[in-house]
Amino acid sequence: MEFNLWSFFLDNLESAGAIGGYVSLSIIGFSLISFAAKKRYNNAWSQIGPKWAHPIIGSFLGAIPGCGATIVVASLYKNKKISFGGLFATFISTIGEGSFVLLGASNEADVAGNLEAYAIITIFGLIAGVIFGYLSDILGFRSTLENNQENHKKDQNLEKKHITLGGKFIENIGFYAIIAMAVFLAPGSIMALWGGGIDAISSLTSLVSLVLAASCIIFYCLIRFINKQHDCYGDIVNVKSTLRHAILDVSLVVTYVFIGLFVTNYIIDVLVGPETFAAWMTSSSYVVILLAALIGAIPGCGGMIAVAAAFITIPSFPMAALIAASIATSGDGIFPLLAKNRKDGFIVSAVGLLIALVVGYISLVIGF
Repeated sequence: MEFNLWSFFLDNLESAGAIGGYVSLSIIGFSLISFAAKKRYNNAWSQIGPKWAHPIIGSFLGAIPGCGATIVVASLYKNKKISFGGLFATFISTIGEGSFVLLGASNEADVAGNLEAYAIITIFGLIAGVIFGYLSDILGFRSTLENNQENHKKDQNLEKKHITLGGKFIENIGFYAIIAMAVFLAPGSIMALWGGGIDAISSLTSLVSLVLAASCIIFYCLIRFINKQHDCYGDIVNVKSTLRHAILDVSLVVTYVFIGLFVTNYIIDVLVGPETFAAWMTSSSYVVILLAALIGAIPGCGGMIAVAAAFITIPSFPMAALIAASIATSGDGIFPLLAKNRKDGFIVSAVGLLIALVVGYISLVIGF
């Protein structure tokens, strides 16, 4: 079958936009809640719960279907509201968008769900997240993040120096357009959590998803490469400035989600090929666990989606390999983490992969 690059590009752009619906709900919702809490408690809210409970809190947040929790926790970590152990626990326990494949509610994998498999890997992820989250905090890992509040003033000065035509577009068109599309996609994103959707507007939803992804990519590139701004522009003083920060984070995540999906799907579907990929996934269980962990560790959710679909469609696919992939995956939350603190992002990914292999092989030995 002849490969059509344009169709492949559009399909991945639409998928990134669909994921952007969940991303928008998570980031915008959390930003508004944080702003309200900050106002209510007169800036006294310094962290989420007691520090000793962060690995437990992080692990349970990561177990929430989708990537929203990892994105939120990455933001919490950036603002020093959760420990590294809490952050690490979240990324270990998350299944990312692969959870929707196993729940039978994915737009990217047309397969029947497997609730038993979802329950098993969720339990393994929760336990591993808590254990290694506490281990990280006990070892005394400390972030080298700069004070986020001090950076706001620098960003304000930077904003004043870079008022361009692109800046006007960002302020007046991109900002409101992304909010409008996020609001439109919100009901369908919520219904998809239970495997539902709004059939009457499915075509329009696909179009809006595609436009949302394209808008986010343009929005992020204008800020990052033209206006020379990074994690924020302007200080957080009201609802509108809060939304500006949230939309910038949404655009960053959707941009990298698209890149991750495009690269992962191109490697698996084009360079490797479905038949070769299926052959790899039916080889020795020890080899499959290694391959599944490596594929799951690919930034974003594309790798985990592929492994979850393989588990459901390929007979005798080892549960241990699915467990390894689920622990190795960092979901879409790895993108904002890498953007804000590259060192910690690499630690989460590399150490998470090692833990995934250890847990995967142990689960194989005990009969999973």
